[in-house]
Amino acid sequence: MLARQRQERILEEVRAHGGARVSDLVSALGVSEMTVRRDITILAGQGLVARVHGGATALSARAEEPGFSAKSRMALPQKEAIAHAAASLVAPGSSVAVSAGTTTHAVASALVDVPGLTVVTNSLPVAQVLHEAWAAGGHGAGGGLGAGGSLGGGGGTVVLTGGERTRSDALVGPVAVAALRSLHVDVLLLGVHGVDAEAGLTTPNLAEAETNRALVAAAGHVVVVADSSKWHVVGLASIARLEEVDVLVTDDGLPPAARELLAARVGRLVIAERDAALA
Repeated sequence: MLARQRQERILEEVRAHGGARVSDLVSALGVSEMTVRRDITILAGQGLVARVHGGATALSARAEEPGFSAKSRMALPQKEAIAHAAASLVAPGSSVAVSAGTTTHAVASALVDVPGLTVVTNSLPVAQVLHEAWAAGGHGAGGGLGAGGSLGGGGGTVVLTGGERTRSDALVGPVAVAALRSLHVDVLLLGVHGVDAEAGLTTPNLAEAETNRALVAAAGHVVVVADSSKWHVVGLASIARLEEVDVLVTDDGLPPAARELLAARVGRLVIAERDAALA
């Protein structure tokens, strides 16, 4: 395949999904990682994509993350494995905060069978998946998707923070932060844009970072869910230091050196095996 053909394929992937990972492009194109990185550099130099750690994103994603639908199609096997591992850490009857994001959305799908949960979330998709599953249990649902509203269902209760909606379907801003400051939950399931040894947990959205910091402050136990592509990615705004993380759940694509570093910095590192999620 000629260089121009490769670059056109990369551009198609970025435009279709909002971004593309180097590892996925290596498999799809059948070339070396160095070749893919060089092609991305050329495309970035032409002003066609934005070069980021681990791959490339559409230019509109420089200031903030791709939209929810674009991100939900990326790293699906990894998210599925992480979701099952994270849900196994949640005890029946717990109060659980779930942040916005496609990985936490996958976790929410795995939480539907944990009985008696009270889930606080600033994510409309997370609230919807739990509401639909629990309402289908035959107990009905009360309330609506309004600011600070709650949805009761067969398996538990969902409480929405309220706030300003972002393109990633998160509710953020002063209303969300004020709601969270009055709450105390047993465990937080937190999705992040990036995990880095120096920067810690980050996101490119300033308002979402503030809301996520309020989620961390409200939780007795912080569980971060992040696939291995998030390693060495640094967003604009900080959420928390690695030392504030009680459990980090990631997938088996995380390099050995990163595993060693994270195991020493976070309370507990959980590696979710992708094959196990399919069993």
